[in-house]
Amino acid sequence: MLIDHWPLLGLRLNTPRLELRLPSGEELSELADLAAQGVHEPDRMPFYVPWTDLPPTERARSVVQHHWLRLGNWTPDNWSLNLAVFEAGQIVGLQTIAARNYAAVREVATGSWLGLRHHGRGIGTEMRAAVLQLAFAGLEANEATSGAFADNPSSLRVSSKLGYEPDGIEHHVVRGRVTVMRRLRISRAQWEAHQNTPVSITGLGPCLPLLGLTDKTDEPFDALS
Repeated sequence: MLIDHWPLLGLRLNTPRLELRLPSGEELSELADLAAQGVHEPDRMPFYVPWTDLPPTERARSVVQHHWLRLGNWTPDNWSLNLAVFEAGQIVGLQTIAARNYAAVREVATGSWLGLRHHGRGIGTEMRAAVLQLAFAGLEANEATSGAFADNPSSLRVSSKLGYEPDGIEHHVVRGRVTVMRRLRISRAQWEAHQNTPVSITGLGPCLPLLGLTDKTDEPFDALS
């Protein structure tokens, strides 16, 4: 079975409303369709690579290509796990957790997007909480990083709610103008102090070698138990 060769297919993160996992081929198509329908208001650009400026058909194709690219380039020292986010069986967005030299550095980075019609319902906070629990409880990370442009208050609010602290700024040229990116960082202690979302993680044990870690017994657990 394919899962024997690629155990990440069996990884599941579950919160009260959401399930995060790798999508099947048809589900990847649904994720691409969701991106084509819109991810943010057209008068702003929350990504420093402005992929959402592509026409809808090309935008959808870029989602598919990026998903395949990250899986095809995967190594234990450089990985990016793009998890589809499901609510009641419907794809609502994408949540990424990524790392380089994780076994030594013990630091992850996160990024995400939601279909425009799913904004404003707290989904972004819940799906970020899921991957932070994967990082800190499942992978024993020391720190996690994120970032958002200064004109993206919704993303900054999510980070603040979850316990991130400022970590400096970066300047990027986006759509031909200089834009300030606010870097954010959260430690394991800060996460444990703010964590209040139940998260269950299953299927992790067989995935650990792919993430640069030693295999161990995999048992479902609840973050708040």
